[in-house]
Amino acid sequence: MGAGRLYAAVAAGGFRRYATYRAATAAGVFTNTVFGLILVYTYLALWDVRPHLGGYDRAEAVTYVWLGQALLSTLAIGGSGVESDLMERIRTGDVAIDLYRPADLQAWWLAADLGRSVFQLLGRGVVPFVFGALVFPVALPADVLTWAAFLVAVALGMLVSFALRYLVALSAFWLLDGQGVTQMAWLAGTFCSGMLLPLNVFPGALGEVVRVLPWSSLLQAPADVLLGHADPVGCYVFQGAWAVVLLAAGRLVQSVATRRVVVQGG
Repeated sequence: MGAGRLYAAVAAGGFRRYATYRAATAAGVFTNTVFGLILVYTYLALWDVRPHLGGYDRAEAVTYVWLGQALLSTLAIGGSGVESDLMERIRTGDVAIDLYRPADLQAWWLAADLGRSVFQLLGRGVVPFVFGALVFPVALPADVLTWAAFLVAVALGMLVSFALRYLVALSAFWLLDGQGVTQMAWLAGTFCSGMLLPLNVFPGALGEVVRVLPWSSLLQAPADVLLGHADPVGCYVFQGAWAVVLLAAGRLVQSVATRRVVVQGG
């Protein structure tokens, strides 16, 4: 089996794995919809006081909320992607088996996470988004090209998200318990991705800083592409640059970590 077919099979396996949890998916759809409703009414109250806050009108703010609910699990902004599985395998020593596979460790887990992401987008993200679009006034583009540009931004966001969480998972090679790092990553992802509020709303230097951090690739960049507030090419360059840097960092840390396994006799 060629490398391409191997990783495609791993991605398909990741998709099928999450597709088996139908009750969990239904519960996730319900939860995302409820939280979407809470956030929408919170946003509407805020936008009543500050119309065009962050450069968004009310319809765009509502659209942003439902995009966040669609991408929350897709991009594992709150965690709970493959990093939890990888951290457990590192803790138990089963990662040594992974290292004997005729496949690259990082590419294997990336393929599995992409399969998970695609399922979460289709299985858990679409329904809340469609619900929000039917119940509330939203600002959605009419042309196919904008939707295509948005999906490219989401795909790049998947790469950045995985690269961040892969680095978190690799910390388990040095830490007895990775929960602290996981919680810090969750807080950073939730705050700096724009999940709570669009990053355009953040004032002064804080806004400038969070917009250049990698987490803004997850929600803010795709949202601005869909809403027409950003040049898609510029977003792609920004997301792609962070993906390359973070994946390279993951490769470097992986190399150091695997040497540690060998030295310890794993």
